[in-house]
Amino acid sequence: MALMPELLTALDPIRWLINAGGEVLVMIMLVAMVLFALALERLFYWRFTHRRARRALIQAWIQRRDHVTWSALTLREVWTRELIARLRMPLPWLKLLVAICPLLGLLGTVTGMIQVFDSLALTESGQARAMADGVARATLPTLVGMAVAVVGLLFVSRLEQIIRREDQRLHDRMARAVEESHA
Repeated sequence: MALMPELLTALDPIRWLINAGGEVLVMIMLVAMVLFALALERLFYWRFTHRRARRALIQAWIQRRDHVTWSALTLREVWTRELIARLRMPLPWLKLLVAICPLLGLLGTVTGMIQVFDSLALTESGQARAMADGVARATLPTLVGMAVAVVGLLFVSRLEQIIRREDQRLHDRMARAVEESHA
């Protein structure tokens, strides 16, 4: 039970962010969690499942007798496209989540600015300090949305690079495996 106060103290910065950024910041955090969960899933899939499937595909190709006819080459292309398509499967979702983050941030900024102007209109005082604090809080969701989008964009571009490299590597290894089996 002594761990509970320490845990609550550790969560204070997150609590402050949520209070400062509002409900939109919570939505951005949820989108970020889904984005990074999908990213980690793709990383584990590529590291473990895809590599095993690639080896199995190459072995299936080597065991075929026919490697040079049009139907054999078409079959090889279909097999490789299916394997790469499984690797590429969540890429549209990742791109969508990356695109949503800055938009949610902008929504948070707009709603925050509306609250700032609304509170200024109610108090009828031009307190510069209160307005500056409100503007700073209003722009926080845009900052967080952009930060999540940049990190997500880096991952998406890296995943696209991995997919291109894997596609080329798969074609090269299948061709090399056939040459080695005939030698």
